[in-house]
Amino acid sequence: MQPMKFKVGGRAFAQIAEFHPELTAFRRDLHAHPELGFEEVYTSARVREALRAAGVDEVHEGIGRTGVVGVIRGQGRGSGSMIGLRADMDALPMTEHNDFAWKSCKSGLMHGCGHDGHTAMLVGAARYLAGTRRFDGTAVLIFQPGEEGLGGARVMIEDGLFERFPVQAVYAMHNWPAMKPGTVGINDGAMMAAADRITIEITGRGGHGAHPYQTVDVVLVAGHIITAVQGIVSRNVRALDSAVISLCAVQAGDLGAFSVLPGQATLVGTVRAFDPAVQDMVAQRIKDLCNAIALGFGATATVRYERIYPATINTAGEARFAGDVAAALVGEDNVDRDLEPSMGAEDFSFMLQARPGAYLRLGQGMGAGNSTLHNSRYDFNDDVLPLGAALHAGLVEQAMPLADGQ
Repeated sequence: MQPMKFKVGGRAFAQIAEFHPELTAFRRDLHAHPELGFEEVYTSARVREALRAAGVDEVHEGIGRTGVVGVIRGQGRGSGSMIGLRADMDALPMTEHNDFAWKSCKSGLMHGCGHDGHTAMLVGAARYLAGTRRFDGTAVLIFQPGEEGLGGARVMIEDGLFERFPVQAVYAMHNWPAMKPGTVGINDGAMMAAADRITIEITGRGGHGAHPYQTVDVVLVAGHIITAVQGIVSRNVRALDSAVISLCAVQAGDLGAFSVLPGQATLVGTVRAFDPAVQDMVAQRIKDLCNAIALGFGATATVRYERIYPATINTAGEARFAGDVAAALVGEDNVDRDLEPSMGAEDFSFMLQARPGAYLRLGQGMGAGNSTLHNSRYDFNDDVLPLGAALHAGLVEQAMPLADGQ
């Protein structure tokens, strides 16, 4: 076993660290075999195999299509409590540019966000909890498919997750390269923004580039919309609130037809905000602005505004509790309890809409590739596997403590 590069306390961490090499091998196997959301056949099978080998009481499969749920009952049964822990399993549709032995064996697919590590940490927690059972209640381990834009959390909930496993609270964590290993971040409110998708379709009249007066130029309309939309946040959103509008893709015409003005153009982008009222206002302003600009040039614009993920909002009591659990492991000085929210999004938000809970960030550093999430040279830092597993386990043991004498 390699010595940890950071200091961690607690019985759970010490025991989990004993099988750190096995967790590392498990994580790297998942990394080498990435799967997209709702296609996690290999990953789910490996998780089920690991849970059964760990001795969990129940293993349920096919919840939310490829989701897996493990159930572990503690030594005590008097409290009737039930706590949920969630890890995401899916990879990203991107090409990996690493050259280590466990790099992706699938072209165009990689674990570029660390979900392989999240899965391995929860498997590590399962092995520890099933072996010790030092809690009074039931631990529900949720291995979720399809986090990357597919709403796998929502699909599991719609498939009866919380009816079958009525947890009182649910927790999740995500590795964070911007934070150093051995640190944990959390706050008692918004952790991640809501993510909405906007599609703007502009229709005009195409024609020859030498005779633009005979056309309704959709490229010109698109340019005005792109510029004008940037004023929505600065002139409609309070400075104390937060919102981002990014038009990220433009499609119009043919690059080989330099003198042809197209008749249609499409813009695609995203809106990020924390407050639903801000989302509503931004959605309406985008529609009004696009319609007015298009009308001014004699074109038409159709705006499709889709709510993808709601904001990830921690409940205050559970956030404080999770911070206390983290502090018991790494020390109060290594826990940021007022972590700045991210404008990224996370579908654990659906679970937090259904149950109280908290979402934490686990520091892992930038690694040898000096790469952050969704980068082709990213890799999960295996050094933090025992810490993440111990943090999961601590949430269960401290939320459902055994009575004195048990």
